[in-house]
Parts: sequence; structure tokens; C-alpha cells
Amino acid sequence: MERRGAIHFPPIESADADGLLAVGGNLNYETLITAYKLGIFPWYSENEPILWWCPDPRFVLFPREMHVSRSMDKIFRKNQFEFKINSDFREVIRQCRTTPRKDQDGTWITPEIETAYIQLYELGYAHSAEAWQDNLLVGGIYGVRLGKVFFGESMFSKKSNASKFAFINLVRNLKADGLELVDCQVYSAHLETLGARMISRSAFRKKLDTLAVS
Repeated sequence: MERRGAIHFPPIESADADGLLAVGGNLNYETLITAYKLGIFPWYSENEPILWWCPDPRFVLFPREMHVSRSMDKIFRKNQFEFKINSDFREVIRQCRTTPRKDQDGTWITPEIETAYIQLYELGYAHSAEAWQDNLLVGGIYGVRLGKVFFGESMFSKKSNASKFAFINLVRNLKADGLELVDCQVYSAHLETLGARMISRSAFRKKLDTLAVS
């Protein structure tokens, strides 16, 4: 993927049917930012080479289309959780890595991934949205923001609806700051209930060309 020190990815149209585009390379911040601008993200397991993906179609949320259910409205009215941004990014990514998930064995957040995204956070690219209860972190999400796009990476929840609470607040806050697109990468029933939907890879890439300006 690298040619004479320059960062180079194959054309996204050359990805296979599952969306796998390339193998290898590195996770330095220049590589990651270049990848996100092209609609590419890393996703692999420990002891595997770095795998780069660009699926078609792409699962996204347009903030103006976000749907908040009546049950979630009740949670907001009860002030069940406290919302914070970037108050403990390192703990959010650690919890995303270590919190058990239903029907999922292990995690794709390797130590290498964790280190790389902490660096992106320190450089101002990566952000966390958090749900707190009784001074404890009980849910959250982290991802990368470039211009008017937020690329969601992973979320965790230790209390029912905590991650949804964090996600909804994040989208509302970013929408007020000009956000126009949330990349959810691949299908999730959890996020579909909030209004996320599929669009073609080509349509997604066109959006990035005008919105993902770092």
C-alpha cells in the first residue's frame, strides 16, 4: 500500500464482495486520516495483518433523519445518565475493547489499534462520547471526525441504553456544530432503530469528497 514513502490505497472499487480492499501497511495517523477520507477503515483481529475495508453498500446516519423513540425520550427526561465528551477517551476505548458482547468472541480492538486511536485523540481527530451514572462510566462511543463527518468506530454499554444515550447526544451536539453525516460502517440493528440506513459506496465516497475535510 505504500510506495516510496507515500500512502497509497487501491481504488475502492477493487474491494471484494465483503468489502476487503487491502492487506498490510501501518496505523500511523497519516495512513488512518488518508484512509478515512477515502471511506476506508481498518478491521482485523490480533495476530492478523492489518485489513482495510470499504464495503458496498455503506451503513450511515444522516443527523436530520435520526429517530429517537418514546422509550429513549423517557430516559432523557428522567436524567438517568450524564453526558460528557472526551472526558476519558482512553477508558472508553479500553471498555470497547474489554466489555463482553453478545454473540461475539473476542474483540477486533487490538493493542495496536488502541495505541493508534489514542494518538488520533491526542492530535484532535478522535473523540469519545460518554454516558456516566453515579460518577461511573457506563456507556460510550469513540470515532474520528473529519470536517462534517463523524466515523463511528466502536461503542460499549454496561447499563441498558447507555450507549444509545451517548450516541444520540453526540449526534445532536455535532449536528449543532455542522455535522452532516455519521459513518456507521456496517449494518447494526441497534443503530437502524435510530434511523441509520444503507447508501451505495459511490454515493458515500461523493459525500466524503465534499464533507470530510480535516
